[in-house]
Amino acid sequence: MISHLSHPYISKALQGLQLLDANMRPRYWACVWRTMFGGSLKDNTIRKKLRAIDALYLHADAIFPTEMKDALDDALNDLDSDRLETILESWFVSLINTPGTTHANNARWKVGRDFVTSMVTWIAKSDANDTLRKIESRLIQLSLLYGQLHVEKRRNVQGIRALPASVVQALYELLDPNSSNNPFVRKATRWKIYVPFILMLHQGLRRGEALILPANSVKNAFDKRLNARRFWMNVDGVSDEDDLLDSRHSKPYLKNHNSRRQIPMSEFTARIVDTYASNFRGRPNHSFLLNSQWNRPLSHERLTQAFAQVSKCLPENVLKELKDRTGQDSISPHDLRHTCATIKLNQLLEMGFPMEEALQMMRAFFGWSRESSMPLHYAKAVFEDRLASVWNNAFDARVTLLRSLPPGY
Repeated sequence: MISHLSHPYISKALQGLQLLDANMRPRYWACVWRTMFGGSLKDNTIRKKLRAIDALYLHADAIFPTEMKDALDDALNDLDSDRLETILESWFVSLINTPGTTHANNARWKVGRDFVTSMVTWIAKSDANDTLRKIESRLIQLSLLYGQLHVEKRRNVQGIRALPASVVQALYELLDPNSSNNPFVRKATRWKIYVPFILMLHQGLRRGEALILPANSVKNAFDKRLNARRFWMNVDGVSDEDDLLDSRHSKPYLKNHNSRRQIPMSEFTARIVDTYASNFRGRPNHSFLLNSQWNRPLSHERLTQAFAQVSKCLPENVLKELKDRTGQDSISPHDLRHTCATIKLNQLLEMGFPMEEALQMMRAFFGWSRESSMPLHYAKAVFEDRLASVWNNAFDARVTLLRSLPPGY
């Protein structure tokens, strides 16, 4: 299993994501690999690789059931070429025979094979005999077998679409913190879900980006040129101090360096964030904006679960249109980002920007690289007539949102 180790008595080199056995002890060579090769990788990449390595460890334990539950570590310690060959070949066969073999199985095999290769090379580099040569020769043969794994052709991204207007309208009404139909009982919980709903739908944030926002992420300054106050949001990574305070099992993260950006926002959206931060966030010992009922940073799982709960509360006719239009039975947080991207592109085109210039502005706003083709996937949806019934350039001035602000705003 994968766990995040963090304790004053644990060496800094061992802190962070580590692979543990059934007795909660670190897997030795996985720990070495993490120390040697994991320093330059993001947590999410390390987590994916550790999952594959964990699968290899569990497989090794399963095929040597009479041994101690460290079969792979023992084989690596002893440079036991026969046992390593057995472990890798049998794991390879099990992956091939998995129903519906996919690209994920190929990636899992490659990570596991590279893990064994790198560890064997490192252990045996000073070996005077030909153990390393024999093992590497066999690993090369196993690598050739890798080409036999069938990779399913990935489908082109054709189905990215905005949520139907009726679905978004229903979400506004359900998630209004003052709505009698809101599925959440506690006022603080209502605002805790409402704020990421607004940020993903209006600001186009990814779920992970919303979850790592600091409480002071919204900025403002007076713009003399416009003779008005301007508001924006900084989307950035997590500081080392905040990372140590982050107790979440699946830590959110920035997808890549293009995700670091500054997003303009309306005064209205800024006031919603400020209302939550000032009145409903509480006083946790962490700096993340979204706070759980137990004063811990809001997790991926809780946010996804909340939207699954909201989906069940949608009217039957709305759920039917959602199914008919998107093929989905429920709403995920990322659907809101898709919807925002579709609407933003539509707005830019209506404002008269040429398509290429509009796409480049989309890349900057949503955190895509200058060469990214992602904006093109939204071009089709912007021309659907039914979108015009809800979306327009007054995107941030909806009466349903204004009703959600406490008295005095």
